[in-house]
Amino acid sequence: MKEEDLKDLEKKLWESADKMRGAVPVSSYKFIILGLIFLKYISDSFEEKYQELIEQGYGLEEDRDAYIADNIFYVPQKARWEYLDVHSKDANIGQIIDEALEEIEKENPSLKGVLIKQYNSPDYKNVNLGELIDIFTNIKIGSKQAQDKDILGRIYEYFLGQFAAKELQKGGEFYTPACLVRTMVEILEPYQGRIYDPACGSGGMFVQSIKFIQRHNGSARNLTIYGQEKNPTTWKLAKMNLAIRGINNEGLGKFADDTFHNDLHKDLKADFVLANPPFNISDWGQEKLVDDVRWKYGIPPKGNANFAWVQHMVSKLSINGKAAIILANGSLSAGGQEEEIRKNLIEADLVDCILSMPSNLFYTVTIPCSIWILNRNKKQKGKTLFIDCRNLGTMVTRKLRELNEDDIMQIADTYHNFQNNENYEDIAGYCKSSTIEEIKENNYVLTPGRYVGTEEKEDDGVPFEEKMKTFTTELKAQFEESHKLEEQIKKNLEVIGYGI
Repeated sequence: MKEEDLKDLEKKLWESADKMRGAVPVSSYKFIILGLIFLKYISDSFEEKYQELIEQGYGLEEDRDAYIADNIFYVPQKARWEYLDVHSKDANIGQIIDEALEEIEKENPSLKGVLIKQYNSPDYKNVNLGELIDIFTNIKIGSKQAQDKDILGRIYEYFLGQFAAKELQKGGEFYTPACLVRTMVEILEPYQGRIYDPACGSGGMFVQSIKFIQRHNGSARNLTIYGQEKNPTTWKLAKMNLAIRGINNEGLGKFADDTFHNDLHKDLKADFVLANPPFNISDWGQEKLVDDVRWKYGIPPKGNANFAWVQHMVSKLSINGKAAIILANGSLSAGGQEEEIRKNLIEADLVDCILSMPSNLFYTVTIPCSIWILNRNKKQKGKTLFIDCRNLGTMVTRKLRELNEDDIMQIADTYHNFQNNENYEDIAGYCKSSTIEEIKENNYVLTPGRYVGTEEKEDDGVPFEEKMKTFTTELKAQFEESHKLEEQIKKNLEVIGYGI
């Protein structure tokens, strides 16, 4: 399937599925759709293996171990898509789907408590489940060919993005745009080791990290994933998102929980941390955590959790660990306790790079964000790279901007050239390498624009006097035209009896 065909398929599937929504809120509907996509995937994958085993003729087509050996979920007969398709127009199809999901969980321990079994809920009586099943029936998303092209992953990610756009999730509560995550991953280069996201949403950071390894012909098995998510339904999305890609999801824990108050990975030391924690949380329970050992660089303020997140992540870094964190821009210059923590992080030589990102990258919040790169073992000791990316990206809709491949690689290459001290040079208006002393002189404010300055404009060779002469001549002509129009308007008003 060609790229344009896949994009067309994504769009058609979304349009068809969205028509079926009826009176159900998007916040609920996303679980109906994503659950069916998951069910279709594991059924396709199972069916292909099932046919292979029949052809081999050893009678192993119903042997659960034959599927587990190939990392394929075993699907009981009444949970297979073929069975659902036959019964799609039955009045009790919601109950049939819920029972199918129950059977799948029983047969596959890694999915226990993960699948959302609410299809028979009275809340969904306006959703035409039969037609939704019809939409997905003729699309193979779990076959080997489809898996090679990651058709399911593409559809799943596309739907997550569309739900984020529809649901107006502030700051990307369950979904961080893929271009932002790609930028972070290309900077960190997580080829192997332990990777952690303490606010993992639907698991996008992990998915992009695995894709990075695959693009470089590595093995996903070289990464061990750890994550935590507070929202129970979003946690289930993440578990499914990893499961459909064959990624071990045990590192997300056995339940959803609050990272600050019940850290599920207390002893973890990660090689890479990637995160987009919720911006500017004011009610995060600081009063219960004042003496927490994580606040090595200062106690985070009660009214804003930004630097609680930062310090939690720093506490998780291994001796050579690196973190890429999306934060609200206020964290770059905030005063009070936040300024003190920022100062201590800078003086500890942990701040490797600060990127100021363009506005409109999220589906609903237009405010720009920043990416902090923190590093336990910086190559460029005593220096911080500032990159101003605000002029990068393309508006793909009236409200949404995306970074394209060239933008992402430009940013990543700038960082790596600085790191390796090869082919790097400061570029006015774009990037600047600054010392801790320079940052101190700027009162520990980390806003990139303060350091990179403004872009140098190329001199067009026209003398100033000549430019002013041209400008004043054009301005005079415009004034004259304005006066003519003014007189004409007055005359027209007089004709209709409203002279001024």
